[in-house]
Amino acid sequence: MWTRAELKDRAKDVLRGRYWKSFLVSLVIVLISEGSAVTFRKDGESAYNYFNNINPAFVISVLGISVTVFAISIIVALFLFNPLEVGGRRYYVQSAQYFDNRRCFRFAFDENNYISIVGAMALKSLYLFLWTLLFIIPGIVKSYSYRMVPYILADNPNIGASRAIELSNKMTYGHKFDMFILDLSFLGWYFLGLLCFGVGTLFVKPYEHATNAELYLTLRQNAIERGDVSLWELNLYDPLGQEYNI
Repeated sequence: MWTRAELKDRAKDVLRGRYWKSFLVSLVIVLISEGSAVTFRKDGESAYNYFNNINPAFVISVLGISVTVFAISIIVALFLFNPLEVGGRRYYVQSAQYFDNRRCFRFAFDENNYISIVGAMALKSLYLFLWTLLFIIPGIVKSYSYRMVPYILADNPNIGASRAIELSNKMTYGHKFDMFILDLSFLGWYFLGLLCFGVGTLFVKPYEHATNAELYLTLRQNAIERGDVSLWELNLYDPLGQEYNI
């Protein structure tokens, strides 16, 4: 069983001497995941104000533009943002193990990995969207169930979309409430960050992302010990076929 204190202590150790590089990686993750969500919300509010105009031609024009922007946003998220997220998660997983953390973003766009990552992350997003349609609570629960998918893909992009989702479900089974409490434990830091005109919250992100990488490594080890996944399936071996010390 893991504790929040243990995960956070290990995360702090990892960040020593590499905080600013980690900050830049976290900035990319924030911009592609959280920043896009804010943009969509503002676009929706603007569209609502436009629809107050009764002119049908104007409404149709705005609707067409909105659909086009939405479609482009989906395409960009699928083919650019999702691989970038996996690359960012790989950076933190590699750093947590004190492995080579260079070229992690390039790893996600490698021709042997890219299509598999795009497909798996798209399926994860689709499943999460469908669960959210069943009301907010099921969507939140499933967001924790699927949280390990990008980390699993960071280990093995070609594990398969369904298998990555299945394995994430197994890894997080019985841990979702503790993961929720772990998220809440960062609220104090984010509150302090808000006092610095909101910019300070960005400096908390490396700490949170490093902690989540430690969580993944713990849940991964548990899954291996239970026999839910093999070392080979997660690429946990070196080119000579020797297993990593995990």
